[in-house]
Amino acid sequence: MNYILFDESIVRTNLLPLTFVRPVADIRIGILTIREKWEKRLKSKTSTLTDGYLSAKFPIVKESNNVLINGSICPNDEIIAAVKTLKPNQTVVYNDTIIALHVTEEELDSIGDASSEGIEEIKISNAPLKINHTWEIFSKNEMALSDDFNLLTKGRKSQPLSDTNRVLGVENIFVEKGAKVEFAILNATTGPIYIAKETEIMEGAVIRGPFALCEGAEVKMAAKIYGPTTVGPYCRVGGEINNSVLFGYSNKAHDGFLGHSVIAEWCNLGADTNTSNLKNTYDNVRLWSYGKQTFVNTHLQFCGLIMGDHSKCAIDTMFNTGTVVGVSANIFGSGFQRNFIPSFTWGGTSGHTNYNINKAMEVAEIVFRRRRRNFDEIERDLLKNVYTITLKNKFL
Repeated sequence: MNYILFDESIVRTNLLPLTFVRPVADIRIGILTIREKWEKRLKSKTSTLTDGYLSAKFPIVKESNNVLINGSICPNDEIIAAVKTLKPNQTVVYNDTIIALHVTEEELDSIGDASSEGIEEIKISNAPLKINHTWEIFSKNEMALSDDFNLLTKGRKSQPLSDTNRVLGVENIFVEKGAKVEFAILNATTGPIYIAKETEIMEGAVIRGPFALCEGAEVKMAAKIYGPTTVGPYCRVGGEINNSVLFGYSNKAHDGFLGHSVIAEWCNLGADTNTSNLKNTYDNVRLWSYGKQTFVNTHLQFCGLIMGDHSKCAIDTMFNTGTVVGVSANIFGSGFQRNFIPSFTWGGTSGHTNYNINKAMEVAEIVFRRRRRNFDEIERDLLKNVYTITLKNKFL
């Protein structure tokens, strides 16, 4: 069967700026991205039905028979069983949410005009883990991390930890081959700790689960990390982190606090950058919504920073409670930054100007090269498209 992960348009908009450069399914929550969860459970590759400007990097693959899968939903055993047995004119649903549907290639080409008449519904009894808003990436990370830990470690044996470490709950710790952990303190009694291959946890680091360190990532000396936190592939982290998700290839390598936050790819937080995650009034945090073009209530008391891809901030940057930063912003200056910073912004508390797209791409190319990645024409065109989209409306 051919599996295609699709974006719900309203969810895709709600998840901006994190979905400017990726489909919803390529968001990381837990240990894996949503796409990786589906592919591992289905034992099959997937493609994507998403916005047209993303199709060069995320092309759709069509066959005579296809299963469309909602890319904002994390699979579980019940859902996988239903999807694997899906037949023509059947759809998997939970309440009013479509999880998956079987379509032919002809039906796929006219999906917007399709009728629900004659479609049999297969109902899921338990609510799936679904991501509808940016802040749910960190607020639901504990559940996703635990599910991924069980998925990745089932029937396998962890590599041993060195005797130089101090460990609680060793039965909840899994270390892949090639990971280096020395003179660290690990507490997995509060949740599982997953340490992927080719990672390093340096001496003096203190980590409290749930926690995931993905392939090639580093935890710097004397870091303090509270779960549920995910450090994505090839990230470098230090200082103090609490309940945050870093997608991949981003740095928070120095002292400073990051709490209840989501950092996309290719970001860099300067030394002593701090995020406020709690208002002095203890009120619920309001966060910028790209869809509603205003600030909306998260119904959370704790909410820090949502930062889009390629954005950077200088040393000693201070982010207010519930701040949203777009794609490829360059932020600097003393004092608290404004709590919504549009994409391709250059500046800080004393004022902003547009970040030149050619300079932004030049920096991106350098950053890619540092991680032995190629900033090719597909990546260049993608960033140009995001620039064009956001230039038309600086609130996007």
